Amino acid sequence: MFIDEATIRVVGGRGGNGVIRFISNKNNWKGGPDGGSGGDGGDVVLRSSLSISTLYQFRNRPKFTGGQGGDGGSNNKQGARGKTVVVQVPVGTVVRDSLTGEVVADLIAPDQEVVVARGGEGGRGNNSFVTSSRQAPRICERGLAGEERTLRMELRLVADVGIIGYPNVGKSSLISRISGVRAKVADYPFTTIIPNLGVVDVDGVHQFVAVDIPGLIEGAHSGRGLGDRFLRHVRRTRVLIHMVDLAKLEERDPLEDYHRINEELSAFSDELGRREQIVVGNKIDLLDEDIVQQERSRFAEIGVELIPISVATGSGLRDLVNLTYNRLRAIAVAPADAKSAVKRRVYRFHDEEGFRVEQQGETYIVLGQTVERLVKKLVLDSRDAQEYLSDRLERMGVFRELGRHGFTAGDPLRIGGVELELDQ
Repeated sequence: MFIDEATIRVVGGRGGNGVIRFISNKNNWKGGPDGGSGGDGGDVVLRSSLSISTLYQFRNRPKFTGGQGGDGGSNNKQGARGKTVVVQVPVGTVVRDSLTGEVVADLIAPDQEVVVARGGEGGRGNNSFVTSSRQAPRICERGLAGEERTLRMELRLVADVGIIGYPNVGKSSLISRISGVRAKVADYPFTTIIPNLGVVDVDGVHQFVAVDIPGLIEGAHSGRGLGDRFLRHVRRTRVLIHMVDLAKLEERDPLEDYHRINEELSAFSDELGRREQIVVGNKIDLLDEDIVQQERSRFAEIGVELIPISVATGSGLRDLVNLTYNRLRAIAVAPADAKSAVKRRVYRFHDEEGFRVEQQGETYIVLGQTVERLVKKLVLDSRDAQEYLSDRLERMGVFRELGRHGFTAGDPLRIGGVELELDQ
């Protein structure tokens, strides 16, 4: 089943905990600290792949979580890093943060990767807190939870040429004839309900990729007939083959059809409305030559060259393929093409270095990612850890800011969801 939209939840793995340990063996029964740090949690990575062509698999598996980092151990043993979870998506997938609408990634080439949820930091063991004045610290940190977000994915097929037109003008038959793809063909509208992608051989050496877009109708840009979903697959193309039915088998006027489809393209996207077009009139095998020339003259009056073809007999198809390839060669490929695309990138939350103080009733609350991370990580069950936290908050200017808001020693204080009692 072809599915071109999906929503998933991604969660980075939790970091492992640091530990408090001291050297103790027959040679050194009262040694110094040797508690190791926890490993970082595993990331969640999206990777584009040519082996899949739909987002269908995400209907049954909407959540992906990175592996948890291992805890530290004695002898300064570092915990193992959590397993990275790699999620394969089709080439052409656009990924957005569902909360902000921000584009996280546009995976236009095979094997591109983006880290969409970083694993949490591992907590430090007590060996990491040794200083000249603190030789045997009883301080360690918890591992942090990984990043978590909901992503909205949208598949836009990657093709050089898009074949557009009203239903039943012969789009699927055309792509079947010029590429060999087995598109569903029948004598009724909306036979094609999914885009068909095919590779067109030009001369045994050169090729281009074409996609036939399911029949567009009036109102397609606003979703009528699922048109807005189909139109997104045209956005990456460089040339459009615009097909009209010269035989008027559906009792529509080909010139009016041409104008209506272009109006839909422009309404959907100004850029799409300006896309290079090759206009072809199909089903000339059913018409006398003088009628074909009359239709060509009508299009010529508005400055459009109409290329007559017959998909049924193959008439004009070789010339159409060559013309399309030459038009493609004349159009420069955007710098963001597959070969120049970044192999891997990391999508990051916007970290806030500062903090602010708020008051709810009698409780003072300190908000800020850096200070909240500090408090969440520390295991505050020892005097050493409490003194370490007080020292860090002092150096960060937290106590000074609290004082400006009227805080005094013993007042209720909350940072990062943790209730604190400080003597400052």
